[in-house]
Amino acid sequence: MDHLDAVARLAADLIALDSRSPVPNLAVAERIEAELAGFAVERLDYTDAAGVAKRALVAHRGPPGGYALSGHMDTVPETGWTEDPWSPRVDADGLLHGLGSVDMKGAVAACILAAKVVPDGVPATLLLTTDEETTKAGARAVAASALARSLGLRGIVVAEPTGLVPVRGHRSSANITAVASGVQAHSSTGQGSNANWALIPFLAEMREIQHRLRHDPDLQDPAYDPPFCDFNLVIDNHGTAVNVTPARATARIKFRASRRLDRTPILEAVRAAAQRAGIALEIRAEGPPPELPADHPLVRLAADLTGQAPRTAPYGTDASELQELAPCLVLGPGRIDTAHTPRECVAVRDLAAAVPLFAAVLAKAAI
Repeated sequence: MDHLDAVARLAADLIALDSRSPVPNLAVAERIEAELAGFAVERLDYTDAAGVAKRALVAHRGPPGGYALSGHMDTVPETGWTEDPWSPRVDADGLLHGLGSVDMKGAVAACILAAKVVPDGVPATLLLTTDEETTKAGARAVAASALARSLGLRGIVVAEPTGLVPVRGHRSSANITAVASGVQAHSSTGQGSNANWALIPFLAEMREIQHRLRHDPDLQDPAYDPPFCDFNLVIDNHGTAVNVTPARATARIKFRASRRLDRTPILEAVRAAAQRAGIALEIRAEGPPPELPADHPLVRLAADLTGQAPRTAPYGTDASELQELAPCLVLGPGRIDTAHTPRECVAVRDLAAAVPLFAAVLAKAAI
């Protein structure tokens, strides 16, 4: 394929730059901007809640209107990697390995090359975010961008890995954090107050909610696989040793739901449980779940170009925030199977195939 070497080189350059969500992403943003000669570029700089410098980018060339391509620059942490995650390599099977290869620096490289190859007179817009893996703050910055809002975009393709199958809708998250407090002491003295015991009544009620979500048909959506919501629990004692009475116990729950489900009663039940247990609670909800009808023009366009029937997906993307700008479809190279694992990889041929596909989406704006 004509784009094989170019997309592999650019993707490798981006992978080699550490942009995990907890660290600055400025180096990746600068490398991307170096590719965008001839584009008007708006830098959206902000500082995250931990005081870390972040930058999202909006880039545009040509007349207003048309479609945009979107991707995120950040990655998950390198948990479990035994090889250097920032040393990209292509193996004998043509798979590009490295942290962010499929999720989603490879797709970002394909988006950039597609925007560069469309003819003059065709609007080409890139919406490049960060913190997608955590807070979606970069997407919210892009959704508020003066440049992006001035363009009158008809639609946005979010290039997360779908195997180049159009995804017309997905779930979005309410991120729940519950914190129980105790008093730290040497556990043998009996003088402390164990925060875990304060958290357990709340967790018992969360277990009941999770069971209802899994088994009550009224709380499910048959248009999704699996049909039940994600209600995933992680518990943290913040490094407390087993012979220390923990002073803090934190439960984090990711509650993902599709548009069909009204999240309000579930979240009210979570709040009531926290109040009964006497623990602190914070809920941060993303934008509403994005979902386009199968006959939406952007969905039909993607289905025609790919020859694939549109579907839905159980995960979430920046589309939950970017839909404030324009209707969003998820369509990108690679498969989600190895994302967020130490085996992360993507076929270079799939990245190369995405370039003309994305360019064709952009070109349809001129027809």
